Amino acid sequence: MKIQEADAKSLLLAQGLPVPPWEVAHTATAARAAAERFLAVGADQVVIKAQVLVGGRGKAGGVKIARSADQAEVAARSILELEIKGMPVRKVLVGPAADIVKEFYLSAVLDRARRRIILVGSAEGGVEIEQIAVDRPDAIVTIEADPLLGLLPFQARQMAFRLGLGAHLKDAVAIATGLVRTMQAYDADLVEINPLAIVNETDPDGQVSQRLQCLDAKVTLDDSALSRHPGLEELRDPDEEDPADREAREAGLTFIKLDGTIGCMVNGAGLAMTTMDLVKRAGGEPANFLDIGGGARAEKVAAAMRLILADPKVNAILVNIFGGITRGDEVARGLIAAREQQERDVPMVVRIVGTNAEEAAVLLREARFETAATLDEAAERAVAASRSAVA
Repeated sequence: MKIQEADAKSLLLAQGLPVPPWEVAHTATAARAAAERFLAVGADQVVIKAQVLVGGRGKAGGVKIARSADQAEVAARSILELEIKGMPVRKVLVGPAADIVKEFYLSAVLDRARRRIILVGSAEGGVEIEQIAVDRPDAIVTIEADPLLGLLPFQARQMAFRLGLGAHLKDAVAIATGLVRTMQAYDADLVEINPLAIVNETDPDGQVSQRLQCLDAKVTLDDSALSRHPGLEELRDPDEEDPADREAREAGLTFIKLDGTIGCMVNGAGLAMTTMDLVKRAGGEPANFLDIGGGARAEKVAAAMRLILADPKVNAILVNIFGGITRGDEVARGLIAAREQQERDVPMVVRIVGTNAEEAAVLLREARFETAATLDEAAERAVAASRSAVA
């Protein structure tokens, strides 16, 4: 789950990382008021940033600098009227503009292959790090955190020196270890600061000093771990989430849309993968991965069918249920209810074995569903039906 920059900064701040102050505004008037507050306490200018979960905000006009409250209001109004890469801007972040000396990149990312957290840094921050990694891989520094102890202080110092942050060693170590701590605290997949910047700060006596600050933040959370973190679910951005994914999540379904034409409804992730493999072996292409889980009731089956049929490319459906906790007759009732509600007629092949399979067979036969005794047979029939629909 991706979260907005302002929310990501809140998580960093909670772990003690240096983040400049900010306010979130949903209207141009609110942005003006926020700008007035920052300008009144000594800021020379403010930055107004679109809060959307896509990259390239600056190039799209979603980041502007204002020297007065009037300018901030105008800038916020123009940003709130934007759509950036198809995403509407519904709110902006307002904060004091930093006097940047140099920008860096620093992130903690989960490397699933190595089963540990990797600290990634570069002395070239403020730009698209992916392109830097392609053009100049030598500019990327990586350090593996200990899987049990996290990022150790000597590792954080290594990163700081390799990025040229020796003059800011204490702050750099605190930020690097704080990134990994943030990742562990919230079960995140990625915690990124871009840019991490050396900024000039002026005290009330006019003395200028330099310090490191986290000027932008990006965090993605593991959806499967949200139950351990009450309140984080509220940070989900509905605009970022595909409507089908949202419906699946709310229905308790595991759903991934693919590019094929044969919709698949299965209970159990392993069985779902096997079903997709057999569809491909039979010459077809699965349109989705959909696991209705154990103990699915008729309402959940009907919701799963709606998800499948929402994809206009689906021209055949394969239902493969192995009844253990899941009752075959409940699945059959859900299929019958879903067919009564569906707006387009799509051929369906059903294979149900296990708990209450005989009761399910009676219900499906009476409702005139096409059934198959084996998974191989079901896959072949579904592929044949898909080909007939195209012919």
